[in-house]
This record gives sequence, structure tokens and C-alpha cells, in this order.
Amino acid sequence: MATAKIKKRFFDVEIPIINKETQLQAFEAKNLTGRVIRYDMTRSLRGKSLILQLKTEARGEKIVALPQKIQLLPYFLRRMLRKGTNYVEDSFAAECKDAEVRIKPFLITRRKVSRAIRKALRDKTKEELINYLKTKDVEKVFEDILDGHLQKNLNAILKKIYPLSLCEIRIFEIKKKK
Repeated sequence: MATAKIKKRFFDVEIPIINKETQLQAFEAKNLTGRVIRYDMTRSLRGKSLILQLKTEARGEKIVALPQKIQLLPYFLRRMLRKGTNYVEDSFAAECKDAEVRIKPFLITRRKVSRAIRKALRDKTKEELINYLKTKDVEKVFEDILDGHLQKNLNAILKKIYPLSLCEIRIFEIKKKK
């Protein structure tokens, strides 16, 4: 007796952080758990080239994609960098309420500045981000980065040290959930 052949089907996957829905192909819904989706946010963020990496998870009947990583693409940063300016970047691990994360801020000054000013900007950025992340959960931080609220508040604080032409979070990723 011949066995029935199983066909792949499309399953709807919700992405609550950006209020969108997409489809993934699999034999069964349970096979989609743990699948990684890379979502290009360039059009919805008006030219800011950002990749949102999501991981699927089954919640009852629904399949939900939760954010794992946000990454600004290098060509966007190269386009923003001009002659006669300096950039400041850093990378450090921090604790959120519900996860351990790695964050990489990227700052561009308006003119060339001394090493002391760049160090002051780097130190103040790290201090402010660590204090901010302590009080927030990961979902809220992802939303704030996508909306630009985190960058705008950070830019206002750093303006007192030296005015910036760009203040962005280059990479924000979850290292370990609690």
C-alpha cells in the first residue's frame, strides 16, 4: 500500500513589533518553531537601511516572530560619513530586565574633534545606554530603536559634550534570555 505524500503549505506568521504578517512554507506548523526571518526595514524607515532579524515561535494556534537582532547596513553608515568628520563606535554587553544583550552605538561628529572628546562621547554613551537598558525589557528597547526614540534622546544628551550629525544604534542583539 502506498503512503500519502505530504505537501508543503504556507503558514501565516505574525510580526507584532511592526504590526505586519508574512508567510513561511513548511510541512507542519510545529516545524516553523526556531526559524529565522530577516526582514528589510529600509522602505518603512524612509531610507534608513536596517535589517530586522526575527525568530519564530509557536503560541498555541498562532506562529509569532520575535525580534532577535537589529543591524544597520554598512553602506548606510558609509553614506552618512563625510570628509572632515570623525566617527565614534563602541561595543559592549548590557543587562535588560529580561535578557542579556550586545549593543553597538555609532556616532558621527560634525567636524574633526580631539581624541579626548571622542572618548568622552564614548563613555557618556555607554553610561547612558546601560542606565536606560536596566529599566526596560527587550521588546520595548527594540520598539524604541525602530521608532528612533532611543537615538533622539541619546543625541540630546550627547549634544552637551559635542553636537553630532548622526547618532545611531548600529547593532542591537539578544545574547541570552533570562
